[in-house]
Amino acid sequence: MNFGSDNTAGFSPEMLEALIRANDGRAMPYGSDPVTARVKDRIAEVFETEVEVFPVSTGTAANSLAISLMSPAWGAVWCHVESHVNTDECGAPEFFSGGAKLIPVEGDHGKFTAAQLAARLEWAGHRGVHEAQPSAVTITQATEAGTIYSVDEVAAIAAVCRGRNLGLHMDGARFANALVSQGCSPAEATWKAGVDILSFGATKNGALAAEAVVVFSESLRAKAAELAYRRKRAGHLFSKMRFLSAQLEAYLTDDLWLSNARHANAMATRLAEGLAKLPGVRLVHAVEANEVFPLLPAAVSEGLRRDGFLFYDWPDAGPGGVRLICAFESREEDVEAFLKSARFHADAAA
Repeated sequence: MNFGSDNTAGFSPEMLEALIRANDGRAMPYGSDPVTARVKDRIAEVFETEVEVFPVSTGTAANSLAISLMSPAWGAVWCHVESHVNTDECGAPEFFSGGAKLIPVEGDHGKFTAAQLAARLEWAGHRGVHEAQPSAVTITQATEAGTIYSVDEVAAIAAVCRGRNLGLHMDGARFANALVSQGCSPAEATWKAGVDILSFGATKNGALAAEAVVVFSESLRAKAAELAYRRKRAGHLFSKMRFLSAQLEAYLTDDLWLSNARHANAMATRLAEGLAKLPGVRLVHAVEANEVFPLLPAAVSEGLRRDGFLFYDWPDAGPGGVRLICAFESREEDVEAFLKSARFHADAAA
């Protein structure tokens, strides 16, 4: 009954079976194996375009390597103030890029608009050599507030980026959750809307440890050799790459990634709908993926924890704010047990 994070979940049986298959016999190292080759072809098929694909083991590495490819050491990268790259990656984007400056942009519910971004960019770079030079923008899908950028919102942000010759990166740690919520294709949600490079997440959605940097734009694909060296230098060129790739191959087989995300989203929606009916409880953000941010009376939070439920306090949401996350293997009975406990303690406190 752990609603602390989708990282608390195990990994999909299909991926375990894929790892067992990959363990049979020998294969060439460092990505020269047939599984990694198949994964690149499969991702190109899923996204309906030519891509370069670089498997890595963590989302922090994927985000940081992607940003490092778009920005020089003297570059500036705009991100949401609450984004993972800004608050939860211990300076890794700055480190991997050699010193690029992250510039936070305010916006409600974990997102900024194209107009808000444009306003922040209006005078960016005008100090010349004295200022970090505009290089890129990064957005998170789904956001740290559990909300989603619509395809039109992404396209509008991409238009601002094109007007300033900036690259656009998407942190897709929960990309599958965002995609199934929107009902569009992977291509429509990314490169067709103007995204240049994607951190394609799998770990939060059923993998053991597998992410991929997916490069769409022709100009960045031309720098694939540079990214290969950056990945090696960062310590993320796995010698036994087939074990990362096997997870990604299973992830994309029979739409496992989408079915996992649909289940997680459905459990979060069920949780949110139940909580919204309770006295003294308010949802801070719309529930558009697999994250729920309610404000709970102290008696309810304390009672839930006494009953054995685990979740994080979330001060950013406001007084009494907590974060609840459902995963691909969240059980209906656990959701119902959480709601029963919350209902009991809310009624007692009313």
